[in-house]
Amino acid sequence: MNTPRYGHTASVLANGKALVTGGINGEIFLNSTELYDPSTGGWVTTASMGNSRQRHTACVLTNGKVLVTEGNDGPVLDSAELYDPSTGTWTTTSSMKSRRGFHTASVLANGQVLVAGGYDIYGLYSTELYDPSTETWTITGSMNDARQMYTATVLANGKVLVTGGDDGVVFLKSAELYDPLTGNWTTAGSMSFTRAWHTASTLADGNVLVAGGNSYGVNITELYIPLTKAVSSIHKMNNASDYLKVPVLTNGKPLINS
Repeated sequence: MNTPRYGHTASVLANGKALVTGGINGEIFLNSTELYDPSTGGWVTTASMGNSRQRHTACVLTNGKVLVTEGNDGPVLDSAELYDPSTGTWTTTSSMKSRRGFHTASVLANGQVLVAGGYDIYGLYSTELYDPSTETWTITGSMNDARQMYTATVLANGKVLVTGGDDGVVFLKSAELYDPLTGNWTTAGSMSFTRAWHTASTLADGNVLVAGGNSYGVNITELYIPLTKAVSSIHKMNNASDYLKVPVLTNGKPLINS
């Protein structure tokens, strides 16, 4: 890339290019963004965001734009921005109801974006919905546990599974489900181990593989099965690690790399 960075995001656009946003270079918070073009193998800079951000979220909306939410540039932010790939520009959209860092953002089947948890001064229970058609935020149901540094996965049935994380005091092993039809959260059992900074990957059969993390016993992977709402330990990795990357390959197998 043109700029070294960590704590950034990477999003695959509809045109096949990858948009990388923000992060930190040394002790400098970044607002710069770059595009990777697979056809040339090269990087080009694109317009900068209005705010420097790290540990933020970026999700590709159904209209092709990229919604970036919150994060922090020292203090925790409540702002959100939209990137338009057709113009290569950023515009400010309405701010969230709460300031958040280390949260998640999930695009639902109806095109809305569920933003959940994170932290401001303390861990957050609250969740919000962004409507791209009106560019507005509304409060939806609160989680049963405050969470940051956790995972959120949209299931085939449209519900959102969140797992583990940190409530600001202890690591969690609990899991919850958000139902977009009711706007409510229900408990979804517990993992065998507490985890934060782990990954959750949807497999070809619709089950969710949870791996790694920053707690005891995280070399054990676990499988969440939506049909039975069961969680079971299934495999021991050779090495325990957090900050994992677990892409699912075209043959349906997950590749775990740290």
